Amino acid sequence: MAKPAVGWFEVTGKDGPGLQRFYSTLFDWKIADAGGGSGYGLIEAGPQGIAGGIGASPDGGPGQVTFYVEVEDLAAYLAKAEELGGTTVMPPTDVPGYDLTFAFLADPEGHVIGLSKGAVQ
Repeated sequence: MAKPAVGWFEVTGKDGPGLQRFYSTLFDWKIADAGGGSGYGLIEAGPQGIAGGIGASPDGGPGQVTFYVEVEDLAAYLAKAEELGGTTVMPPTDVPGYDLTFAFLADPEGHVIGLSKGAVQ
């Protein structure tokens, strides 16, 4: 079995469309609307790139940059993180309409990362 690897990233902030314009212009990224009126954009991964998304912060706050590590058993990794001094920020959550489940954990210093199983695209 392969080691877990970063499989997704996202950038969120107060101005989702502005962030999309910034990154698409800066890096020549193609960003497609995720649909559903969310204003969230999906970044096309290049041949060796990691797919991602850019949009408004769900709570209207300043946002953050998050990376997601692909794993087979989210609950097992959350438990292991807690054994190592981390905390579960959000338990495994299914994304409606996609074969995707994700969760968030914080490391012992409070840095939040995502775990994912499945795919957006």
